[in-house]
Amino acid sequence: MILFIIGLLMLIVGGHIYGKYCEKVFQPDDRPTPAITMADGIDYVVMPSWKNKLIELLNIAGTGPILGPIQGILFGPIAFITIPIGCVFAGALHDYFVGMISVRNKGAQVPKMVRKYLGAGATKVYTVIIWLLMLLVGVVFMYTPGDLIVGDILGMDVNSNIIWGVYIAILFYYIVSTIFPIDQIIGRIYPIFGGILIVSAAGVLVGIFMDGGASFANLPKGLLFEHPTGQAFIPVFFITVACGIMSGFHGSQVTLISRTMKSEKEGRRTFYSIMICEGLIAMAWAAGAMVLFGRGIPVDTGATEMVGIISREFMGNIGGLIAIAGVIILPITSGDTAFRSLRLMIAEQFDIDQKDAKNRVKLSLIIFIPAIIILVYAKLSPDGFNLLWRYFGFTNQLVGVFALAMVTVYLKASNKNYFISLLPGAFYSFIVTAYICHESLGLGLEARIGGLFGLSPESYAISYIIATIITIIFLVYVPKIANKREKVILSYDQTK
Repeated sequence: MILFIIGLLMLIVGGHIYGKYCEKVFQPDDRPTPAITMADGIDYVVMPSWKNKLIELLNIAGTGPILGPIQGILFGPIAFITIPIGCVFAGALHDYFVGMISVRNKGAQVPKMVRKYLGAGATKVYTVIIWLLMLLVGVVFMYTPGDLIVGDILGMDVNSNIIWGVYIAILFYYIVSTIFPIDQIIGRIYPIFGGILIVSAAGVLVGIFMDGGASFANLPKGLLFEHPTGQAFIPVFFITVACGIMSGFHGSQVTLISRTMKSEKEGRRTFYSIMICEGLIAMAWAAGAMVLFGRGIPVDTGATEMVGIISREFMGNIGGLIAIAGVIILPITSGDTAFRSLRLMIAEQFDIDQKDAKNRVKLSLIIFIPAIIILVYAKLSPDGFNLLWRYFGFTNQLVGVFALAMVTVYLKASNKNYFISLLPGAFYSFIVTAYICHESLGLGLEARIGGLFGLSPESYAISYIIATIITIIFLVYVPKIANKREKVILSYDQTK
């Protein structure tokens, strides 16, 4: 429990100090924001600061900061240190700078900014990955809330036919929220959802401290112990626990709020501090899971099932239902904006006017057809959801690497401290490379050729070597991009 408290202090105090430093590096000023200069009543709409914060929290906090930490805590109490360190120095930094650079670029989506700062070549790769990620996020965030509604709220079999009716209802909401102006649907209902979310997360956290039996004493000793299934901490932990530490998906969400902020000076509290709040959510659910695993709950219990167990254990039956409702709201309020972001990205790529309602409807139909196909496959295939989640985790972090590279180029070209984004970008370059090189869903190098070198399929030796090479290339090449593109970058973001 002491390590958990230390982690909370690191997250809150460290986030406050480093958030101010990031703001000092960026230097927000009083220039008019895109919400004012490009107001269109659809996506560019000035909204109050408090509403932007709640919407941002709900946009970025899907099931990732709950399901991820519940699975990640199986690596041990070390998670209580890695979550706050990663959130402060990587995740919150990522969200802040991507959001603020978008503000300086007329509310541009990340693909457009990647093209500007990293060049056309990187954009082609990034665009495919980010579009795929948006689809995966939308599908994951239909699947998990649907199963929670049927299993924990209705008390029915999640494989019964009723599940398809719930999926259709969630899909219908997604279609409506994707098409309508942001302040008519999202801006009106999110404050209500935000209240439920805060109550549920706070309830679990308070329940842990008030529970006299909450202890980690029965867990294996030491900060880091072997995962029950033998998974390697590096890189699997950082793929599993994405949204509570760093998530590339957030880049697609902060650019939505970059179009609704009245002042640049709202950025730190809207982007950086809200990511710290997500870190707190991750810490709370990780702690709840660890306590119950220590009491004998089987470690192979599904993450979605653990949500209900944790909720009822620390908040009782009624409070547990509120907590479960909060967990259901989280993914729904991220899934809708994932599809909205995808619509905007495609529209921006092909210069499709989004003021015309017909154009928004046509694009939405294009988006939801493949999403439905992926959902059906994930539900009907025995290992469908696990495969979906792993691809989601990998693409999520890979997108974050591109975003951190973009931030690095922006900062270096602007003669600002670019090491603050270069170093976490290099770390995650190592993580995603090692993961995709080793895992069966990727190259599976150790399983395929490891035997030639006397290596077992579980070894990461080949993957680590390749990851090290890619990391060195990242460290050397990304700053050079800034030197090449410095003249291109002299635009709106550097002039008032």
